[in-house]
Amino acid sequence: MNIEIIEIPKIEDYRGNIAVIENDVVPFDIKRVYYLFDVPSNSHRGGHAHKNLIQLLIPLSGSFDVVLNDGRENQIITLNKPDKGLLIKPTIWRELENFSSGAVCLVIASEVYEEDDYIRELDQFLAYVNQS
Repeated sequence: MNIEIIEIPKIEDYRGNIAVIENDVVPFDIKRVYYLFDVPSNSHRGGHAHKNLIQLLIPLSGSFDVVLNDGRENQIITLNKPDKGLLIKPTIWRELENFSSGAVCLVIASEVYEEDDYIRELDQFLAYVNQS
C-alpha cells in the first residue's frame, strides 16, 4: 500500500517535548494545512481518495484510526503519537474513525483544495484504480 509512517524529529526535555516539522521531514512542498478537532467518537471523517494530493496526518492529541483501501487490500492504522505521522499518497481511499476525546488530527497537504482531485464514492474509486 502506498503509505508510510513518518518519524517527526523531537527534542526531549524534562519540561516537555517539542516536535519539529521542517522541509526535510515532509517529502513534498506544503500548500495547505488544516486540522480536525471536536470530532464525536462515533463520527467518520474522510471517506474519499485523491487523484494527485499527498497528505501527512499527525495526531496532535489523542488517537484515531485511519482505515485505508488501495483497491486491493484494506489496512487500519491507529495514530496516537504526535511524533509519528501517516503519509498517504494518491489513490488511497481513507476514512478516519474512533476519535478519542480531545483528539486533534493535523493534516499537511501537497496541494490547495481542488474539488476535481477528490473521488468521493467508493465504487467510483474502485473503478478508477482498476482502470489504471
